[in-house]
Amino acid sequence: MQRIIVQVPMTRELKDKAEIISADLGFSSLQETIRVLLTKLSKKEFSLRVEEEQEQPSQYLLSAMKKARANRKTGKASPVFDNAKDALKFLDEQGI
Repeated sequence: MQRIIVQVPMTRELKDKAEIISADLGFSSLQETIRVLLTKLSKKEFSLRVEEEQEQPSQYLLSAMKKARANRKTGKASPVFDNAKDALKFLDEQGI
């Protein structure tokens, strides 16, 4: 099996923290941790939980979600589209 090298730009701080956690989890190196994660990902066996630094939705997204919930409750569900142009036109008409 031919091996390749993957380079991932990151800060020194991120690398150092990842190495500590990797060792705490029992991996021999950060490379081994990444190899295991990529193997799991390639088999669609990978799941990720983000707990500490979870991103928050923007005000625009929160507003769109609120409007979508209201529309759903009143029976105004989005139709099915077969092209992006019609979908975007529908969204514009909805004020989203």
